[in-house]
Amino acid sequence: MAPVDPEGTVAQIAAVAAVGGAAEERALALLEPLRRVYRFDAALISLFDAERRVQVPVARRGYEPIHQYLDSSTFVDEIERASLLRAARPMRVKDLPVAPMELPTWAEHLQPAGFREGLGAGLITPDGRCLGLLWFKSGDVTPASDEACALLQRVLPLIAAALDPLRSVRTIAGIVGEADAAAVLTRSGRIEPLPGRAGHPVVHPGSAVADVAAARLERDGACTSFLYPVDAGIRTGELVRVTALSCAAVAPGTFRAVLLVATAPPLHGLTRRELEVLGGLVEGWSNARIAAALFVSPRTVISHVEHVMAKLDAGSRTMAAMRAARQGLYLPVELYRG
Repeated sequence: MAPVDPEGTVAQIAAVAAVGGAAEERALALLEPLRRVYRFDAALISLFDAERRVQVPVARRGYEPIHQYLDSSTFVDEIERASLLRAARPMRVKDLPVAPMELPTWAEHLQPAGFREGLGAGLITPDGRCLGLLWFKSGDVTPASDEACALLQRVLPLIAAALDPLRSVRTIAGIVGEADAAAVLTRSGRIEPLPGRAGHPVVHPGSAVADVAAARLERDGACTSFLYPVDAGIRTGELVRVTALSCAAVAPGTFRAVLLVATAPPLHGLTRRELEVLGGLVEGWSNARIAAALFVSPRTVISHVEHVMAKLDAGSRTMAAMRAARQGLYLPVELYRG
């Protein structure tokens, strides 16, 4: 059976794809218009987590008996064997490159659960990134029509754009309006470019700022800012402010944070050594611990703390630390501790 009102279906899917909010909300909203394309009994829209080799569901209905299997790396192996993720067009059971009963997914899970037909496709962005999977199953033995396959292929780019994790990451990156450059920190600690945003030497792949940002986020939570040297020397050259905003909640969870680079704020006359001391104060370190890390005497640290408090117009070391943390006005201890 051909889909009813294909142009209306495309328009509705496009409207859902354009809505803001979380990708999970858009994915759930897409199920209703997609049911007009193919009358499924079970639907899965998932995003691929390449590091863990699992499909992370953003919308799932009707697969309750086999959830555990669908969340496994074995399922990823099976859909790759069936060429679903990189298929140039939506695939029905009869379009699979292997007999369905040769696939444990079908023989051991889908057929016993009562499914007899299906329609699936990879979610591929215009720049060639495979985001995940769109996977429908039905208890009806009638395959999807050629018209349904053509319509699904037409709307797949809209669905991929709607669920692209980088869309949510770019929204988070926009929170800091004065940033000059941006990159993404992955869960495994890699720095990757953020398409559409300028790069910067501080946030290039392989930069040590990745470890500093991860440590700062572990300490501060969802948002942290700090000063970072553009060159390799902590006490020479230009400083910039790096802001890390957590995006760990963005499915499929591959990205840890957005890293934003901006011009350093006014330093209030603080010297590099005083900015290092501020890093220790932000960390809650004692004078003795700061002194040991900087290879200076505790008396020298006391003198630096007094200067810091005066320059920041802070009545206590705690107040100085709070102001420095709020403004990202310190050099993190990860840069100098031994």
